[in-house]
Amino acid sequence: MDFSTTYLGLKLKNPIVASASPLSQNIDSVKAMEEAGAAAVVVYSLFEEQITHESGELDHYLTYGSESYAEAINYFPEQGDFPSDPYHYLDHLANLKKSVKIPIIGSLNGVSKGGWIRYAKNIEDAGADALELNLYYIAANPAVSSQAIEDMYIDTLKAVKEIVKIPVAVKLSPFFTSMSNMAKRFNEAGADGLVLFNRFYQPDFDLDKLEVVPNLVLSTNWEMRLPLRWIAILYGNVKSSLAATSGIHSYEDVLKVIMVGADVAMIASELLMNGIGRIQDMLKGMAKWMEENEYASIEIMKGSMSQKSVVNPAAFERANYMKTLQSYKTLL
Repeated sequence: MDFSTTYLGLKLKNPIVASASPLSQNIDSVKAMEEAGAAAVVVYSLFEEQITHESGELDHYLTYGSESYAEAINYFPEQGDFPSDPYHYLDHLANLKKSVKIPIIGSLNGVSKGGWIRYAKNIEDAGADALELNLYYIAANPAVSSQAIEDMYIDTLKAVKEIVKIPVAVKLSPFFTSMSNMAKRFNEAGADGLVLFNRFYQPDFDLDKLEVVPNLVLSTNWEMRLPLRWIAILYGNVKSSLAATSGIHSYEDVLKVIMVGADVAMIASELLMNGIGRIQDMLKGMAKWMEENEYASIEIMKGSMSQKSVVNPAAFERANYMKTLQSYKTLL
């Protein structure tokens, strides 16, 4: 059974990649993920806010609105709660490279072009096999147009690509008006891969203290529907590698994202909830299903359920909307 796939030009032994999570903060955990069968690991993100609190460009983006939204600097964790020294991140990444044989992918999370460039190069120099740009920006200012934000993203990618030689993937938000066009623009700007999608964590409210509070909720299986749909649409229309993330919890989920055209399935929540051994369970489940359905390799099934390949390509678009609504049978 050939599980091998290619992502960002990297030849991987299988399509299961551990996405950025607290598990990558510990070398032993990364070793355990390698032993369980993970084909690569994305290291937890280095945030632009960790790189500099004083950057004028960063301040420009973070203070568009009031000081009461999630991106504001006063929400940055206390130093004791978060490893704020960027050099600690680089040292950890270098140590991971010495400790495991699988590819290690660095991750940068930021908003301004200036904040990325130097550390993108440092991550490459630390030995990362690839880099994931996690573009997380909340467009709170009504005076800023969607065009300006999209251009900012493209400029950031171009600036990073000019300074590093390792492959660069962009982790996208699902909230673009024209996702297909934006994927095309990233592809043309040099993105080696597109990761669909970034989960924007939503705040909650404390009714006793009347305060906005952070609230992390791990993904659930239904969240996979969004990347599943868009990878099916983008497959064959962009040259960039495609990675699915959010809501992947079982071997069936991995098979589904491969069939719509993803090169890899990225998982984190399932490992955090049920243990690193779930990687091995998924690989066993995939092998059994592929044997029963006579698939000899991952490559044979890749894209077989994409929009280009299915009998009814309109199923991914509006034509299926009414049919879906009418398919629900109420008990009333």
